[in-house]
Amino acid sequence: VQLQASGGGLVQAGGSLRLSCAASGSIFGANVMGWFRQTPGNQRELVAVILSNGAANYAASAKGRFTISRDKAKKMVYLQMNSLKPEDTAVYYCSFQQRGDAYWGQGTQVTVSS
Repeated sequence: VQLQASGGGLVQAGGSLRLSCAASGSIFGANVMGWFRQTPGNQRELVAVILSNGAANYAASAKGRFTISRDKAKKMVYLQMNSLKPEDTAVYYCSFQQRGDAYWGQGTQVTVSS
């Protein structure tokens, strides 16, 4: 499975960005797609994940501001980020999990200026 993320950039605090991730390859019915983020010197952390049935889970920091969605037909996952804060600055990684395997996209930089 290959993942291609896009949509990062520079935005002022309070602004919005939408990340997109396209999956390709051997994709089966039950899987989980999501977004993680990482800052220098820190571990990669969960932002949000969405199951193939549409159920979603969010990190506490993302609840109420971020919305994850997916288009199963297009094999896409999205992350709408609103009310962005400087502490949201990170490299965001798209993830895909199925049958015990995990895959990662290349990462896209999100920078929120104060």
